[in-house]
Amino acid sequence: MKKFLFALAAFIFSVNVIAQVFEPVKWSTDIEKISDTEYNLISKATIDKGWHLYSQDVPEGGPIPTSFIYDDSEGTFKIVGNTTEDEGHTVNDPVFEMEIKFFEGTAVFKQKIKVKEAVETINGFVEFMVCDDTKCLPPTEVDLVFKVSSNSGANVTETVIKTEDSGNSKEPKSKRGLWSIFIVAFLSGFAALLTPCVFPMIPMTVSFFTKQSKNKAIGIKNAIIYGICIIVIYVLLGTAVTAIFGADALNAMASNPWFNLVFFLLLVVFAVSFLGAFEIMLPNSWANKVDRQADRGGLIGIFFMALALAIVSFSCTGPIVGTLLVEAASKGGLAPIIGMFGFSLAIALPFALFAAFPGWLNSLPKSGGWLNTVKVVLGFLELALAFKFLSNADYVLQLHLLEREVFIAIWIAIFGALAFYLFGKIQLPHDSPLSHISVGRLSLGLLTLAFTIYMIPGLWGAPLNLISAFPPPHDYSESPYGVGSIKAAGASTSDAHEGLPEGAHLMAPHNIMAFRDYETGLAYAKKVDKPVMIDFTGYTCVNCRKMEQNVWVKPKILDVLKNDVVLISLYVDDPKALPEDEIREYTLKPGKYWKDYGDKWGDLQASRYNANSQPFYVLMDHNEENLIDPAAYTPDVDEYYDWLKEGISKFK
Repeated sequence: MKKFLFALAAFIFSVNVIAQVFEPVKWSTDIEKISDTEYNLISKATIDKGWHLYSQDVPEGGPIPTSFIYDDSEGTFKIVGNTTEDEGHTVNDPVFEMEIKFFEGTAVFKQKIKVKEAVETINGFVEFMVCDDTKCLPPTEVDLVFKVSSNSGANVTETVIKTEDSGNSKEPKSKRGLWSIFIVAFLSGFAALLTPCVFPMIPMTVSFFTKQSKNKAIGIKNAIIYGICIIVIYVLLGTAVTAIFGADALNAMASNPWFNLVFFLLLVVFAVSFLGAFEIMLPNSWANKVDRQADRGGLIGIFFMALALAIVSFSCTGPIVGTLLVEAASKGGLAPIIGMFGFSLAIALPFALFAAFPGWLNSLPKSGGWLNTVKVVLGFLELALAFKFLSNADYVLQLHLLEREVFIAIWIAIFGALAFYLFGKIQLPHDSPLSHISVGRLSLGLLTLAFTIYMIPGLWGAPLNLISAFPPPHDYSESPYGVGSIKAAGASTSDAHEGLPEGAHLMAPHNIMAFRDYETGLAYAKKVDKPVMIDFTGYTCVNCRKMEQNVWVKPKILDVLKNDVVLISLYVDDPKALPEDEIREYTLKPGKYWKDYGDKWGDLQASRYNANSQPFYVLMDHNEENLIDPAAYTPDVDEYYDWLKEGISKFK
């Protein structure tokens, strides 16, 4: 159990930021033979659910229409008439607020041609734009190849939209991110099981089902239904959070300083509750009403029994559920639903399993003071996590109230206090008298103490790779280059930047020269004849800090970033207001305008690269053409180095 708690903390520290890259349309081609000299060139679009491909005929001011070009420059065939299309749907489009014809699912386009002489292949391309109910992707061109055969009428080739890959992994980042949420939520559910409000309910509930059922099979069936009802209740909660706030709005919370401040206060309240200051409880009247419904029996009664468990155990599960929803909500999309599914699955499984094998109940440890210890440990972990959200808000607003040293000092205090608690030197309100310390508790205490001691050098500039994503970066500290550094002690700010081109700054502690303006950095790259590396990042981006502190610091990576490229770091959550003459309309959101630099750089990333997650790295030449497919979070140093060298070699 103790090892599990430490593993839970490690999982919480490793939640990844979700990336999204959209590939909603695939194109295939076919040939339909009409006569010896006449053919139909058939282009078929397969469209992902929820996306719209627009017609060839679109009103002015609307989206880019679908259009086809066929290469008849060699004079081997003649185009007859216009390209025809399916009937499609004509509705008032919510994105462009006008009546537009579009296609869902599939769309088939045909172009009649007359062949003048023998031809084997006809080339062409299609330009198109796709949208869903909330966003649009930039216009895209896809090459089409039609293989004409004199003996048969249908040779098929398939063409897939090429969008920029957001990472170097075979598994999509969005799926990996949702798996991270699920795993953390699942482990959190097991942690909730080991609290005083839930653990004693296991034998009581299983005993009820086994005694009240006519036979063992019915008891097992009822217990399984009970577990399913628990899952349904929590998943409905996650669905409600997503529906109320909206997936896109939730995704924006991670970089909003005011939401981060609210999350901080919320988690502090949860943590203080777990430490024993008070209990967060739902009204007793709710539990009484639900209990009366549970007496009805049947499926309805079982559902209300599950609801009663959720309400009665809320003082223990509420803070954990709240923390999970805060983390999942900041990821957006389906994350809250997936999080609640993982959490409820972990709670529901023991009830079904112990009902099927009631003999296992004898192996369960007896309820006692150790349950409150679990609750207190979770309280300390929640308190530590809360300061990450406060740090996010301070960093985005650039208030310099919670710089790196202060953050690390707070974590040292929190985990130091946890170590003393586990050693029995601190007692909290609901603790039982402690006559001795178990081996498990002592082991967890020693691990916590070791972790606390590990963080102490961070006060003097040590990198702290184990938690590099959590504290503010080195350049957001009282001593960016470390206490005692010659650069920190003897060089003023102006000295540190002496000789740098206008608009550039040095990133501490690596001393990498970087620009924060796209045009300025591009102009300098042309001047020194080096490729450009765009670093789409964010003040609140956890994986960005991991890359900077764990990957960029490696000698061979550092050498490339300092000498072989011009680095442009664009913060997509930069709240600094734009000058009026720089304000533009969003590329993908007609009618909406940029307000700050974060809007500007976020729109650049989304419109040019079809990506909206960070970190996101682009290597390009002076014509702003990609040298290699962009990369995302790549913790493998060798893999990241190979990506850098391959792109730079193409520039040379």
